[in-house]
Amino acid sequence: MADLMTGKRGLVMGVANERSIAWGIASALAAEGAELAFSYQGEAFGKRVEPLAASVGSDFLVDVDVTSDESLDAAFARIKERWGSIDFLVHAIAYSDKSELAGRFINTSRGNFKHSLDISCFSLIDVSRRASELMPEGGSIVTLTYGGSNRVTPFYNVMGVAKAALEASVRYLANDLGPQAIRVNAISPGPMKTLAGAAIGGARKTFRHTEANAPLRHNATLESVGGAAVFLCSDYGKCTTGDVIMVDSGYHVLGMPQPENI
Repeated sequence: MADLMTGKRGLVMGVANERSIAWGIASALAAEGAELAFSYQGEAFGKRVEPLAASVGSDFLVDVDVTSDESLDAAFARIKERWGSIDFLVHAIAYSDKSELAGRFINTSRGNFKHSLDISCFSLIDVSRRASELMPEGGSIVTLTYGGSNRVTPFYNVMGVAKAALEASVRYLANDLGPQAIRVNAISPGPMKTLAGAAIGGARKTFRHTEANAPLRHNATLESVGGAAVFLCSDYGKCTTGDVIMVDSGYHVLGMPQPENI
């Protein structure tokens, strides 16, 4: 296996460092022959992403603020100018004020609620609209979600609501874009040790709990999430759309902890 993505090009959004889920996906896509472009926001993140991109043979980086129409328009114009079209888009973008990922959900502020939904959910709709215009022969759009979207996870708070909206958006986008042969799916890993995950209160306890209780007795890895993304972006995934692919070692099937942990 080294050519499932040969001849395909796409944009990966959301790489923060080498432990990012987006980086796990990018690495897997590159290993299968994909040509990649990367987005980043601001000079600081650009300096982190540039050497990672270079390690998979990419020199195509675009600075993007997903809350700005002008920034998005400019980024996708650059992609169109250089490549003309793309075959896939990876959306790995989410945000909430760290102070509201602790304590009680009922204390969510109006400002952070709107900001979190804008970046974590609406951005998928916004980039999908632009990306679909660069997919004349069809393609694949993949985003990231989490089980806190439909089951209460301590301290996940407003992000749970944002991910629920994201998953609903996946279904509606899949229906809208299906006639254009564009698939839209989400991958739902369990808790992972990432920069974003560390911002959630009690993250270490959640990680240890799922590791001890998931049927496979371990958490998802960057490689396993990357492999799922390769499937969804490759021709093998051409009949899968509107779905949430669980990559959480089976934790989502449980109704209670394992007997030894009760």
